[in-house]
Amino acid sequence: MGLRFWASGVRRGGAIVVAVLAMASSATVQMAPTALAASGNDVAPNSVNNLDCNSWSTRYTSARPAMKELCTDPISIVNGKASRFIDNGWYVGHDEPSVKFISSAQGSGNQMTYFMTLAIDPKAAPTTSPTGQTVADYAELSPAPWFGLPICDPRSYPQNPCAPDSDSNSSGINDPRAAGSAFMELQFYPPGFTPWIDGPSCDASHYCAALNIDSLECTFGFASCNSACIEPVNFAFLQRNGVPAGPPSPQLTNLSTFTPNSETLLMNQGDRLVVTIRDTRDGLMTSVGDLSTHQSGYMVASAANGFMDTSINNCHGRPFSFHPEYNTAQQRNQVPWAALEGGVLMEDELGHFEPCSSVSNSFPVGGGSAFSDPQVYQTCNGGFEANGVGESCDLSTGQCTGTTEGDQPCPSTDPASGAVCEWSDAFCMPAGPRPVTINGVTRNVSWPVAGCQDNVFQNGDTDFDGSSYIADWPDGSPSHPTSFSYSGPFDANGHLYPQIQFETDVGGSETFCNTNTGVGCTAPPLGPGNAPTFYPFWTIGRSGRTGACVWNFGNRITGQTTQSFGGPAEYGAPNIARYGGTLASAVLANPQLGRGCGVAG
Repeated sequence: MGLRFWASGVRRGGAIVVAVLAMASSATVQMAPTALAASGNDVAPNSVNNLDCNSWSTRYTSARPAMKELCTDPISIVNGKASRFIDNGWYVGHDEPSVKFISSAQGSGNQMTYFMTLAIDPKAAPTTSPTGQTVADYAELSPAPWFGLPICDPRSYPQNPCAPDSDSNSSGINDPRAAGSAFMELQFYPPGFTPWIDGPSCDASHYCAALNIDSLECTFGFASCNSACIEPVNFAFLQRNGVPAGPPSPQLTNLSTFTPNSETLLMNQGDRLVVTIRDTRDGLMTSVGDLSTHQSGYMVASAANGFMDTSINNCHGRPFSFHPEYNTAQQRNQVPWAALEGGVLMEDELGHFEPCSSVSNSFPVGGGSAFSDPQVYQTCNGGFEANGVGESCDLSTGQCTGTTEGDQPCPSTDPASGAVCEWSDAFCMPAGPRPVTINGVTRNVSWPVAGCQDNVFQNGDTDFDGSSYIADWPDGSPSHPTSFSYSGPFDANGHLYPQIQFETDVGGSETFCNTNTGVGCTAPPLGPGNAPTFYPFWTIGRSGRTGACVWNFGNRITGQTTQSFGGPAEYGAPNIARYGGTLASAVLANPQLGRGCGVAG
């Protein structure tokens, strides 16, 4: 039934969609056995954990030093004005272009299903010539396409009660009564650049996916934050048996949490998936049914599975089952502390790869038998690096020499100054094999091209000269990957959401963007030489395989795109009423509901 539905395209009547969703759910999802349940009601953190997604905790060490590239981007709200968020002195914003789906239908805020095709990388190996004709794998363009949803967490900003699955929750950024909110991201990780502890890939050739729930330990108006655990994250890969690979809670996260095991769902390039996000009695469940391989994986964000919320007072955890915050997906149902408004979102993470001719300045990760990746560096040479030789920091002095927005010098040499700069290119890995030790076992991993991820001293490619900002996105060229393609989301009754809104928070990571006034906040951002870069955008078109009306992300695809919404102009203007670092379009009719899948433009 699922395969026949995919071949027939999107139908607006709803009945056939409901039947497919019911069959997919019953065929692929079973509740997990109780696993990793925490004892007691107050769990003290380990010294190494996931209590600050951005890795700048004043007390704890991050179990995954590359985690910040996958964090939710917070904003700071002081005296009613939103501005860039600074985590213990460090600016931590990054680039997240998205489509928000809007509906007032009952249940549209707590159950949705997408049909999705994973991207396929080019047959040729990646190259390092930044001409727009570069051969690029998808992991170079984005470390994580994802789906988002607001989640109840009474111990997250602004530390107020939250009623699950209810539109009674207030969400205004200036409302002291706003419900405690977390941000769920169901992320997909493209293959080719392992290991996942300090790279973007789970596997050399397969995709994997994970459930992330980000909270924020600050009080209303950011009057106070706990500097030891500002952005705690619950994390678990989607597993075929539903049992987390390791403890998912921020307090107990360890190397096993971030290491795929034999039960982790691995997916092939080009596989067709049905992705369901829905509430259950035991907690939010995210599930993926692979229609190509007939395998499935899922994760329930339950106390029984080891999920916990976090105390702002002492960073201790409490076994907790997370549930969606809202009943409907109305435009006002947002996350009050996030740069993206939050809601039912579809997004692509940007700005975390820069291909290099070579890498230099040794910057080894870990050590000992738990995890060791000694051949890691922090400077990109040649390749996409606009200045020929990239940025680096002196670890003995804590000072850096870096540039931002291409040829403009940073206003400081101190990376903890809160300035929006590209301080260092780390983590950088060489091309070819290198030894990595995980849990006492040493093996060789191999990258097809030398590259830097810009995810240590800042959260992304803030001079905008890397792969995300070159026209190497899906466009039908055999040198570029195919697009992630999406149909949906469909609500609990099988209906498409009637309205959409485009958003991106790239403005917050632009030095020249005034987040109060919106002046200088642009998409595309300014890159080398203060010239506009390429900036990827959302399109609608007909699937070449099935004829279905699908969303794509990247560029216009020859012979497929029917509507491109003006390219980067689709993101609209700075949303200065909320946060000028985020650009947002007007609320628009969902083009999936239009005749002929939109018109070319």
